[in-house]
Amino acid sequence: MTTEPTAADLRRWRRHLANERAEAAVYRDLAQKYDGEEREILAAIAAAEERHEQHWLNLLGGQVGEPGRAELGTRTLAFMARHFGSVFVLALVQRFEARASYDDDVDATPRMAADEQIHEEVIRALAARGRDRLSGSFRAAVFGANDGLVSNLALILGVSASGVSNHTVLVTGLAGLLAGALSMGAGEYVSVSSQRELLEASAPSPNVGSALTQLDVDANELELVYRARGMSVGEASAHAADVLGNADTGADRHSAVGADTGSHEAIGTGLGAAVSSFLFFATGALIPVLPYLFGVSGPAAVVVAAVLVGIALLATGVIVGLLSGAPPLRRALRQLMIGYGAAAITYVLGLLVGGGVG
Repeated sequence: MTTEPTAADLRRWRRHLANERAEAAVYRDLAQKYDGEEREILAAIAAAEERHEQHWLNLLGGQVGEPGRAELGTRTLAFMARHFGSVFVLALVQRFEARASYDDDVDATPRMAADEQIHEEVIRALAARGRDRLSGSFRAAVFGANDGLVSNLALILGVSASGVSNHTVLVTGLAGLLAGALSMGAGEYVSVSSQRELLEASAPSPNVGSALTQLDVDANELELVYRARGMSVGEASAHAADVLGNADTGADRHSAVGADTGSHEAIGTGLGAAVSSFLFFATGALIPVLPYLFGVSGPAAVVVAAVLVGIALLATGVIVGLLSGAPPLRRALRQLMIGYGAAAITYVLGLLVGGGVG
């Protein structure tokens, strides 16, 4: 004899139904924002969510009732998926999937719980692709903006606390903006260019594959390549024999010797990183200067600069948190505390120097 569902059961099932419908819509909308393999993957997840939807429909039978509203977080994701569809949305979906679980629901099947766990990993991988595409110049942009905010706020507050004129603070802030932006841009150019050069130096030679068919099979020099790349003697010998055995089959000889050891796409270009770092450092460093540009002076200028920079630090912290898959609020608060901590130290030093000079 089948037990009749309670009113609480019906409410819970209807809530799950509404969420599954909304989640399926999220993945369908995201799929439309992508092409090729990524679209197919997102469409397949949408189909899985539709299977989950059907499970709750079957349980409810004729008691589905009026269409329910999904949870606020799911509705927010649905809105963003329809209108944006960027790596930020994928990062949000990843965090949402990490929280979503049927493990404790007795009416959900083990397969549904397993599906949700796998969905989290799929979205994590897709979000990682997006992060790789952004991680070069975008990394320089985010950290450039953050450095500009913190360093110039600290500089301006320290100088202002020493009791100098409003004009001196303004000139100091603009000088710090330009000097810091140039330094950041040059540093990023050298750093990224050097990293690309190191990767290119470590990559297999494009001409080495043509030597495979001419190697002495008995001496098997190719084995030394694999041993140099970290394989044991037995592994290197077996792999070299396999490669030499297929050397005449038209296989990719260059990839047989070894793949590239790094992703240039993830690193970006030296010029791109330099320009991004320069522009975003300058943008960040301009924010604490704004009250002085508009004629605000004294304690009022200090407060306005600190508030503006605080808002910007929270924003950059949220962005970094979303992209890294970490809690955005925690990252935002961390950025804020670090920025305000540096500014407070220099402000106190400025007060001490100003008092000493007076």
